[in-house]
Formats: sequence, C-alpha cells, structure tokens
Amino acid sequence: MSLQRRLLLYLLVSAPLVWALALSFAIVGARHSVNELFDTELIRLARQIQVLVHSSNASNMSTLLTPNHADSPGGEADLKDMAIAVWNTQGQLLVSDREGADLPWRPTASGFIDEQLGGQTWRLYYLPSKNGQWLVASGQKSHERDELVFSLTATQIVPWLLVLPVLLMAMTWAVRRALAPVHDIAFELEHRSADDLQAVTDAQAPAEIKPLLTAMNSLFLRIEATFTRERRFTADAAHELRTPLAALRAQWDVMRHSVGNAERQRAESKVGIGLDRMERLVTQMLALSRVEAQGVAQAKGWSATVAWPVIVEQAISDCLPLADRRHIEIACDWPADPTPAMPMRGDDALLTVLLRNLLDNAVRYAPAHTLVTLRFAADHLAVENDGPALPQSAFARLGERFHRPEGQPESGSGLGISIARRIADLHGLRLGFSPAADAGTGMRVVLARPDSE
Repeated sequence: MSLQRRLLLYLLVSAPLVWALALSFAIVGARHSVNELFDTELIRLARQIQVLVHSSNASNMSTLLTPNHADSPGGEADLKDMAIAVWNTQGQLLVSDREGADLPWRPTASGFIDEQLGGQTWRLYYLPSKNGQWLVASGQKSHERDELVFSLTATQIVPWLLVLPVLLMAMTWAVRRALAPVHDIAFELEHRSADDLQAVTDAQAPAEIKPLLTAMNSLFLRIEATFTRERRFTADAAHELRTPLAALRAQWDVMRHSVGNAERQRAESKVGIGLDRMERLVTQMLALSRVEAQGVAQAKGWSATVAWPVIVEQAISDCLPLADRRHIEIACDWPADPTPAMPMRGDDALLTVLLRNLLDNAVRYAPAHTLVTLRFAADHLAVENDGPALPQSAFARLGERFHRPEGQPESGSGLGISIARRIADLHGLRLGFSPAADAGTGMRVVLARPDSE
C-alpha cells in the first residue's frame, strides 16, 4: 500500500472515531445541562404549589385544580408531559392537573425519583410541607428531555454529515499536496538513465525525507567512485596489456617459424620473459584496484598495531629471487634499543605490499653486486640503493600510474610506486623520494608521517 493511501485510510478512520468520541462527550454534557434545567423547573414548580397551598385554606384548595379539570388549549406546549399533585397526610388527593391524578402517593418520599408510569419513565420530585400536613409532587416525562438532547446533538451531527464529503476531498488534496515532493523525487529517479549518479536536490524536500536523500546521495557518490575505479582499471588494462600481448604474438610467430634450436630457444626465452611481465602487470593492477577499493572502508583509521618484523621478513622473502638473480644483497637496520621501530597502527597485509614494492623497485634498478638497505627509525623508514642518479625532474613523476623512466633495462609496469603511495595515504603516511646521501647518487625512498618530515 502506498504512503498516500495509508495516510488517507488513517485519516478517514481516525476522523469519524474522534468525532464520535467528541459527540459522545457532547451528548453527555447536553444531557447533564438539560436535566439540570428541567430539575430546576420541577423544584420551582413544586415550591410554587407549596406556597400556593400554604396560602389557601383546605376548603378552597379543591378549587385550584381538580383531577379531571379540562385544560384550555396550550398552543405549542404539551402539558401531557407535565404533572402536579398534592396529597394530605391520609393520602387523599387534594390538588392535581390532568396527569397528576396518576402520580403515586409516597408519604416518606423527598427529592427526585425516577418512576415507570403507564409504560413511560417519569422524573418526579416530592416536596413535603414543613408541618407534614400535605405532600406536593411535580413530574415530567423523560422522553421530553431526550427529545431536547437529541435536537441539540442533531444540530452537530447534521452539519458534520453534510460537510463530510468536502472534508474528505480536503484531506485527500492536503495529503497529495504534502506528498508532492516525494512523487517529484520518485519521478526524477524513475526517468534517470542508468549512468546518471548526480545528487538528488533536497531543497524542496520535506524534513522527514532529507536524511533519506542524504544517505541516497552518499550512496550515489560511493557508486560513482566504484564505477570510476572500474572504468579506470578497464582503461588501464586495455592500454597496458596491448603492448605485452603484441610482443608475445610476435615472439610466438618467431618461435613457430624458427629453423634452428638456437633461434627457437631465444624466442622461447623472450616468450617466458613476456609472460612474466604480463603476470607481474596483472598482479600489480589487481593489487592497486583492491587498495583503492579499501580507501573508503579504512577512512576511520586502523586498530591493530603494526608488526614490522613480520612484515619485513615477508617482504624480503618475496624479493629474494630477484635479488639473487641480480646478485643484490638486502640488509635491514633496526634502531637501537629501547627506541621502537616506527610504532603505528595499520594493516599488516597492505604494509607488506607497500614494503615489497619499495624493495622490489630498489632491487630492480640497483646495479648488480650492490647493497639495498632498509633502515628503520622511531618516526620513519627508508629504502636506499646504489642505483644511478636520476635528474630532479624525474622525482616529480615518480608514482604516476604506468610511468617508467626511459632507458630502464628491467621490465616493469609502472604501478609499484603508485600502489605503495596509495597504501601510504590510507595509513596517513607520505612517500618521499630523493637521491642517496652520498654525493647525490642512488635512490632513497622515505616513508614517514607528514609531521615528522
């Protein structure tokens, strides 16, 4: 059921119930007021008869009203609904009107009594004289009061019933008007294209749905970021895989058409190198995609303390095959006790990827038979090698995706430093590049907190 129909149903059910409850209170109040009015009239009538009887002597009392006295026309008044009677101490009816002869004599009665007379309910008031010589009674039929109460409440019921259709139409219009912004937003979202992730404007939206729109816009931003990463990954993969695939096809053609074993072995070696390059490229691209996807999830910070010895052991172990092939020695310098080695919180797996990429880059571009050193301090770590000096302009482009300086003998994808920089950003760290300390030769990569640089 739609929200509009639900609101209309609630209003159409609640409004009559509230009105019925108010009407019941009105009827109770009207009945109380009518009873109070007519009871006052009965008391006044009884007292007037009491005064009249007291001022007359017994011989003249029968001339006041007789039991069968014929009443003159009363106009709009219905005197059959009223009754008056006076009795002496022996119960002899002394005075009455036409209806008073049927009133019962109750010598001990005093005050109001509800009595059934002739199948109808009467409201009777008994007033004995002070000397006890006579008893005056005045009465009225209860239906007279009920008719007055009904006429009073009918003046409320009839107008409400007449305006009920207008009220229903007004409530329907009000509900539709109140929900118009919701319908506008639904219409806008329904007619959007699949790739339109612009934020929904909430200037005209009710305050109740603004939190929903805020959450929806935040979701659109996250989806847009995901799509951007996927599009960038697809574009990068299409761009970077094209070259190694073309090289592999060329080497495969050479190997197929080779006539001697030496030529075939050279082609096979180049195919193996191309496959290794492609495997490394795909692995690095997937790692970069995973790191970028975790950026939002890790925005609130890390909770686990980093175990640097375990990370260093794993990173060096991963780089040993390349280091052995190029006759590179990897060393690690830890700070002297009790100085801790760059204490921080983070993810060990991501920091292992970061450190492995830095070590791999240092080993890959260091001269053979040299040393790559990993140095830890209390507030930073550094990776140094003895590679050739780079021009100052090259340092500014280090870390760009798929950028590799020209003239590199080693294969690579240009993603290692990009991945390391992204992981550093996730941990609130910064990567810095500079020549090594000795005479500007070699490369030094520093991983440190921004406030410690």
